[in-house]
Amino acid sequence: MYEIHARPVRDLRNNYAELARMTKDHKHIIVTNNGKDETVLISIDDYNICRELLYTKHILSQLEQAEKEASDSETKWLTHDEVFAKYRKKYGYGI
Repeated sequence: MYEIHARPVRDLRNNYAELARMTKDHKHIIVTNNGKDETVLISIDDYNICRELLYTKHILSQLEQAEKEASDSETKWLTHDEVFAKYRKKYGYGI
């Protein structure tokens, strides 16, 4: 389970090795500046998990939008040839 710790910004400079060890144990660190939350320090593994989740959420929202557009009777559909001609013209090479 994740643990969350608050540490002052000066600890980044003075105690970085300790903070890095903490993040490797899946402890998230809220870095504060003048008593206010400023940033979060997490391990690269946890970051990659968060990035993948955000990417998945983005793709799902794009698919949801596409489904709405596809179900709209006003949606103009292009043929395969029209789509590829559009991109050939836009990017200047064959697809």
